[in-house]
Amino acid sequence: MSAAPRPEAEKRAGRFRRMLDRLASSQEELDADELRQDAEQTGCTRISDCEDREIVTVTGTLRTVTLRPRAGVPALEAELFDGSATLDMVWLGRRAIVGIEPGRRLIATGRVSRNHGRLVLFNPKYELRPLGQE
Repeated sequence: MSAAPRPEAEKRAGRFRRMLDRLASSQEELDADELRQDAEQTGCTRISDCEDREIVTVTGTLRTVTLRPRAGVPALEAELFDGSATLDMVWLGRRAIVGIEPGRRLIATGRVSRNHGRLVLFNPKYELRPLGQE
């Protein structure tokens, strides 16, 4: 009859397993995991869980920021990634917004809609995360 493993040994095995998982993961997978944890800690909705016409608060990192006119009106578009999915944010009538740049983390609130199969927040309220926490 073998003795049951001690809790201390289980903790070491768990840490070893996590270390191996991190070594075997790509940087993109590690970043996505960190973003998912950030969403859980801030109480935000995961983008993959957002439903059409729902008011949500999401958090993530801006992947791209582009200026794309819509119907002759300037529109600043940004793609937000939270580790689970992406969401487009569109500010109508804006050519640029200070702080809205690729790599920046933020929290955004608004009503989600579907546009050509993609989730979109038009003119969302947003809060830039402090620099240095990226």
